[in-house]
Amino acid sequence: MSDTFYIYIMANKTNSVVYVGVTNNLERRVTEHKNGVREGFTKKYRVHKLVYFEEYTSVNDAIHREKEIKAWRREKKNALIATLNPEWRDLAEE
Repeated sequence: MSDTFYIYIMANKTNSVVYVGVTNNLERRVTEHKNGVREGFTKKYRVHKLVYFEEYTSVNDAIHREKEIKAWRREKKNALIATLNPEWRDLAEE
C-alpha cells in the first residue's frame, strides 16, 4: 500500500467546474479522469485538467483536507488554486 496520498482539484476546459478528490496514486487517477474511465461527475462535466494538488503521508490527513476544501465556497477554492497555479495550467502536462 502506498504511503503517499494526494488531494487534488480538477477543472474543465473553461475552469467553470471544479472537482476535489483524494487518491494514493495521482498519476493513475488523473489519467482515469482524462479518459473518462469511471461514470460520474467528472465524466459528465468533462473535468479533465489537474489544476492543484497537495501531498500527504497520512490517509486521514488527506481525507480531512479533502472534506475541508469541498466545504469551501467556490471563491476560496479559486484562491487556493491561484496560490500554486495562477494561470490554471494543466499540471498533469508538465
